[in-house]
Amino acid sequence: MTRTERLYRIDQLLRSRRALTRSELLEALECSQATLTRDIEYLRSQLNAPIVFDNDLGAYRLEAAAPGPAYALPGLWFNDTEVHALLSIEHLLESIQPGLLGPHIAPLRKRLEGLLGKGHHAPDEIRRRILLLPANVRRPMLAHFSVCAEATLSRHRLRLQHHDRHLDTLSSREVSPQRLVRYKENWYLDSWCHLREAVRTFAVDALRSAELLDTSAKEVGDDELDAILASGYGIYAGRDVRWASLRFTPWQARWTSAETWHADQRSHYDAEGRYILEIPYSDDTELLMDILKYSAEVEVLAPADLRAKVAERLQEAAAQYR
Repeated sequence: MTRTERLYRIDQLLRSRRALTRSELLEALECSQATLTRDIEYLRSQLNAPIVFDNDLGAYRLEAAAPGPAYALPGLWFNDTEVHALLSIEHLLESIQPGLLGPHIAPLRKRLEGLLGKGHHAPDEIRRRILLLPANVRRPMLAHFSVCAEATLSRHRLRLQHHDRHLDTLSSREVSPQRLVRYKENWYLDSWCHLREAVRTFAVDALRSAELLDTSAKEVGDDELDAILASGYGIYAGRDVRWASLRFTPWQARWTSAETWHADQRSHYDAEGRYILEIPYSDDTELLMDILKYSAEVEVLAPADLRAKVAERLQEAAAQYR
């Protein structure tokens, strides 16, 4: 029986009977005397339960009333495991995006911590022992992120001012947000762009302003979004999918063979123990960056133009060290 179940059982027993001896409670709860003492003290101190020990009866009972807030068990309870899980999730989400949930779930967090009390895996211990160490994170302005989230969920359009880092230009456009995506430590907004009349993805950290509009958002079906955005490798969209064939050295294969680069990837080992990875892509921008990270540990087998681009980039990099 979990602690939450015991607290409910104590309340139920005391409401159904005039008084209960310690032995009767211990038998009903199947717990130790120390546990029973802690549970009753928790009900008294945290929930203002009017539980008293009647010396004349030699038993516990409920008084008619107690000073302070009225006693009542919360309408929604979680067991210890669920509380731990909820607090852990809250901590992880706040690590991913500070300020994302804090203002909205502060009352729930306080209640969860109260339910958990000072027992095993207390909230402070969760925060100390479960860490996220993000790398290469570009933090969006919380105000812009909140507006994007509100527009996405309420199905309203946005007016954005977006910084195109590639061209180093600013553009203003109206979009219908479809979904927010967390990808490689950063947030992106998949939208229907009314300027381009096409699906576009915007890095939330590249927004210079975000204004919620009263106009209803244009809906784009999930199948269409996936056909454009999920068919190829990475965050860059496109319907025209090609396949890249990469060959990793046996040493690098120890890590890469355990990774998922794309849901539709294909892979096998050749006769020399090298790992062959085949992945679909529509735009090679991100794929190039990821291939170059592996330097001599990977070779592009196909297509020829991707192989040539990688070779050119490597030569340009090597030239800087001559």
